Amino acid sequence: MAEDRSTRPPAPAAPDRPAPLLAQIERRLAGSEPRHALEECLVPGQTIDRSRELRRFFPADPAAAAVLIPLVAHPREPTVLLTRRARELRNHAGQVSFPGGRIEVQDEGPAEAALREAREEIGLDARFVSVIGFLPDHMVISGFRVTPVVARVAPGFALRIDREEVEDAFEVPLSFVFDPRNHRPRRHRFRGTDVEVEMVDIPYGEHNIWGATSGMLMTLWRVCFAESGDE
Repeated sequence: MAEDRSTRPPAPAAPDRPAPLLAQIERRLAGSEPRHALEECLVPGQTIDRSRELRRFFPADPAAAAVLIPLVAHPREPTVLLTRRARELRNHAGQVSFPGGRIEVQDEGPAEAALREAREEIGLDARFVSVIGFLPDHMVISGFRVTPVVARVAPGFALRIDREEVEDAFEVPLSFVFDPRNHRPRRHRFRGTDVEVEMVDIPYGEHNIWGATSGMLMTLWRVCFAESGDE
């Protein structure tokens, strides 16, 4: 199939200075607020124009959810903390993901929901977490409108994994995630349709970061580096 360059997001340039990555993300997202308007929602891994074309495949009234994108501030090499979901779950079983879930009535907003879910799923203590800002909402095929909450996590935390929801938790260097040499393009077909989009797999050891998770990481790169002109 011919490549559609008009809708394919730009590939990240390989970062050559791992330590400043987190500082740039903090500068770019400082003061950002959640963006819930449906016309601004992104399909993971897609541009805003392509996302609007795909909007018809998603529910008109998606359920609100939030995920925490935890960036661990190791002095020399910042990492992103990821989980592998339990294989018995109803949605996204066995997939690599961020801690997160549905925004409940008691949550004051997406940040509170993401922090609560991270505490419940992997025991991440909120004392180690500082919210940096927010990415645009993402629509996922399971019917949720997900607000990605980007946070700085101080090293030294201990995790307590809820095995009913999470099989494993692991860290990946941000420089590895953003390096295009580690990306594996893959055509993905929407369930029940002939429509295909190109997404990115990021294999890391025994794990494969793909789908909504890799798409949100690519959004993080575009918002904080490509759109700022700092590559």
